[in-house]
Amino acid sequence: MISVGIISHFVNQGTSIQSFKKGPDFIDPMWLALASGKTCFNLDPYLMGIDACCDSFMRNSDNNSLSLIEGNHGLHDGMDIDGSDSSAGLAEVLKTPVLLVVNSRQTNRGIAALVMGMQAMPPRVTIAGVILNQVRSPRQKEKQKSAIEKFCNVPVLGAIPIDKELVIPERHLGLTTVDETDDAAQFMQRAGERVAHYCDMETIHSLFYEAPALQIKTIDKSEVKSDTKVRIGVFRDAAFCFYYPENLSELRDKGADLVFIDSLQTTSLPDIDGLYLGGGFPESFLEVLSANKGLLKDVHDRVEAGMPLYAECGGLIYLCRSASYGDKKYALAGLLPFDIGFQHHPAGHGYLDLKSCSDSPWFRKDVRVKAHEFHYSKPVLQSAACTYQFDVIRGNGITGKNDGFLYRNLFASYGHIHAIGNPGWAKTFVDLASDIKTTGGEKKTKNVHGEFEKFQTNN
Repeated sequence: MISVGIISHFVNQGTSIQSFKKGPDFIDPMWLALASGKTCFNLDPYLMGIDACCDSFMRNSDNNSLSLIEGNHGLHDGMDIDGSDSSAGLAEVLKTPVLLVVNSRQTNRGIAALVMGMQAMPPRVTIAGVILNQVRSPRQKEKQKSAIEKFCNVPVLGAIPIDKELVIPERHLGLTTVDETDDAAQFMQRAGERVAHYCDMETIHSLFYEAPALQIKTIDKSEVKSDTKVRIGVFRDAAFCFYYPENLSELRDKGADLVFIDSLQTTSLPDIDGLYLGGGFPESFLEVLSANKGLLKDVHDRVEAGMPLYAECGGLIYLCRSASYGDKKYALAGLLPFDIGFQHHPAGHGYLDLKSCSDSPWFRKDVRVKAHEFHYSKPVLQSAACTYQFDVIRGNGITGKNDGFLYRNLFASYGHIHAIGNPGWAKTFVDLASDIKTTGGEKKTKNVHGEFEKFQTNN
């Protein structure tokens, strides 16, 4: 809320801001993008590698815009014990000052110990200011402000009281999305006004200029496009909205025309050579998705005919025989030989470390892939043998041991990969679609993984 408030305030004043989100999140970048009016880019050292994070930051920043990076979790939280993949680790590499937001609840002068710990913990970063959040009273504010400024020698640049109007509703996968929030634009306006009212915006503005110039060379990317132009469909709507912007831009750069498809409204596939189903909230739209028999059948039949299809998380759910949510069971595309159920706690949440156990059109054997998963669903009934791309080294995936379901030219996974961390993914997708397009029907029906029982959607 404070990030979007800061961005909204400065944008309303005519200042251009480029936003970034540290970590793998999809929903937070939607809100940051709405506030700035520009695409928000993820910077995730685990998924992308630190060099690629620096490259993305340099490519997507410019001298005409301020750059704001929103952290994730605590400042020093991360996978590595040395903190290299934490928000602090990223700030250290990019040499950015840190505006630390702390939760003021249930403490007073002791909050200075928290800030002192943040200052001392490696990686050591410059905490240039502190904002107190969820402040209960003026008395609490003064105690915390005095303690932080005396013992930490850091200015407190704002104190925001508890405000129920500045809360974005949450659900099982995090915040509600921008598209599902009727008053999203009004929320941005309110957030900007409230943050400006309670914070020293002039000093916060000056922090952007404390970052030194970076001497980082961008990575040389020689673009190798497919000889054949292909059209790749992308489900993009309220049910399927989790796509890293680089995944889409990399597909375009490698020669794909992207055709966006509303799975809630479109009843048949357009003329496409491949299909990309991202994650999202299909469970919130199962009744509509299941009732759209024409699109389900079209997807099913096109995959059986050899069309390449890459699916992540929510896309995997769409391809199953059925999904049970609440007290109802919904028939789906029937391409994966299992039913999906949902539970109250995450079935998989966090980073995935995957090792390819076989060659496929998508990945070579022994390749290591890093991904992220966050899902409450899992297969509950399987009635045929399955072929999987990956052994799971870390995380859960589909079975706890395997991830990356394979059938014909279909790949379906619970993991979200980032194209920058997997530089061959987009070209592989485009080349596969191009190959299928140019070789005709005979190759389209080739199944390199072996046949299993075919499941038809219950129409």
